[in-house]
Amino acid sequence: MTLEDKKQEIIEDFAIYDEWLDKYEYLIELGKSLEPFPEEKKTDDHLIKGCQSRVWLDAEKKDGRLWFKADSDAIITKGIISLLISVYSGRTPEEIAADDFGFVAEIGLKENLSPTRANGLVSMIDTIKKIAENG
Repeated sequence: MTLEDKKQEIIEDFAIYDEWLDKYEYLIELGKSLEPFPEEKKTDDHLIKGCQSRVWLDAEKKDGRLWFKADSDAIITKGIISLLISVYSGRTPEEIAADDFGFVAEIGLKENLSPTRANGLVSMIDTIKKIAENG
């Protein structure tokens, strides 16, 4: 599935729900689907700076693609990082770095988060982009 197809799939998934409460439930479910994050990687160098809750992100490059693993100690935040890595994990650094992450605005995520969570979302996007830019 291409990056554009995956983003469109997320937009359509979010469009199913009329209420933001239901969209939050969907995010929580996404967070529950994350594969377990290794405890030994829950270190400061894997923490995303700028998030109120703790969010750990690890990236591994294999065969020219970046594979992300993540975890958070907050359920909504865990869902948000899960959403992002479901879209960007397995993509090339060039694909990620060139993307505008516009689907996030299209689903209305940032506008419907508390200011501190919205800042955290921006930090997550910035971190993923920075990892991609560094290849």
